[in-house]
Amino acid sequence: MTGEQPDLVEQQGVGVPDALGRLWTPHRMAYIRGENKPSADGAQACPFCHIPSLSDEEGLVVARGELVYAVLNLYPYNAGHLLVVPYRHLPDYTDIDLAETAELAAFTQAAMRTVRLVSGAQGFNIGMNQGSIAGAGIAAHLHQHVVPRWGGDTNFMPVVAHTRVLPQLLGETRRLLASAWPGDA
Repeated sequence: MTGEQPDLVEQQGVGVPDALGRLWTPHRMAYIRGENKPSADGAQACPFCHIPSLSDEEGLVVARGELVYAVLNLYPYNAGHLLVVPYRHLPDYTDIDLAETAELAAFTQAAMRTVRLVSGAQGFNIGMNQGSIAGAGIAAHLHQHVVPRWGGDTNFMPVVAHTRVLPQLLGETRRLLASAWPGDA
């Protein structure tokens, strides 16, 4: 690799060339469309309520506590992305009691220590998305994300590789938009 920019190839009708490559990840559309998302808010349809009934291997459970468990995220932002989940089916952080809050905090610390030990993570993003408007994929069941980070992984693709990650091919996006376009517009 010489560091030279590749020749830009213009594709008619898709915008102005911007020197960024494209990495297409159409398999991510299942997540974006919510294909594995529960259709109801009840505990019967909740994957976080179902996972504890599975074996650790089948459910991707890393550790089980008395009130919470740690599980790998099926749609990780980074390798080692864990979720710390209360067993009780509650949507909001203010709904869990003090014992659950304490165990959730202890499991978060344990997750950080474990991931740091196993993979040498240099930092973490830790947080909860409260409500679907805030980005919660499964808003009906509280869960905390523990996302390991390493130096250079932030904005790696566009900054270093001059590449954007897109979840769908342009032809598919075009087809979907065209088929939904109002006939009288």
